[in-house]
Amino acid sequence: MFSYDDMWKAIDRLADSHGYSPSGLAKKAGLDPTTFNKSKRMSSDGKPRWPSTESLSKILAVTGATMSDFIALIGENENNAAARDTIPLINSAIAGKNGHFTAEGHPAGNGWDDFSFPGTASRRDEHLFAIEVIGQTLMPAYREGDVLVASPQANVRRGDRVIVRTRGGDFMIHELRRQTASRIELRAIGHNGDNLSLPAEDISWMARIIWVSQ
Repeated sequence: MFSYDDMWKAIDRLADSHGYSPSGLAKKAGLDPTTFNKSKRMSSDGKPRWPSTESLSKILAVTGATMSDFIALIGENENNAAARDTIPLINSAIAGKNGHFTAEGHPAGNGWDDFSFPGTASRRDEHLFAIEVIGQTLMPAYREGDVLVASPQANVRRGDRVIVRTRGGDFMIHELRRQTASRIELRAIGHNGDNLSLPAEDISWMARIIWVSQ
């Protein structure tokens, strides 16, 4: 059996592995931002307050994690939770050139370095990759030197920032504005970008940005 402390530590670890604070994860999941605050983990009479099944369901949905993933986080000891793996890293100036990704958006070819990232997340998603921002075109959202970690297998929702590759070879970092069966609408996040509306069939792959080193 797992304890009250184990449950809250697992929520903290899930948030950290996706680049969120506990309050940031709650907000992303559509919950009150204070839902996972330490002050909310005890009731007014001093009794332990367990997270609700609804809140757990929502944070699993928004992170793309399964219940098995969450249970694995419960079972981690502090040393394992702090362990870090490496994922492929490439800079944004060359990432869009042919040969660096497969048709599914998985890293391929040469030109990649290594980036240290929490082991829990990288073990769960073997296709994670990192993009180092070069230049100022993504300002004010991202500055030169920021590292964006993205997952081509994560669920994508309206408002998520995404890395997109079109079948025509365009490589872009935008915000998903709207997605239907026939079209993808993207909002520019940089000074020089354009809002786009593209046929869904023109998209080769789209990866959700799950973490940013800012």
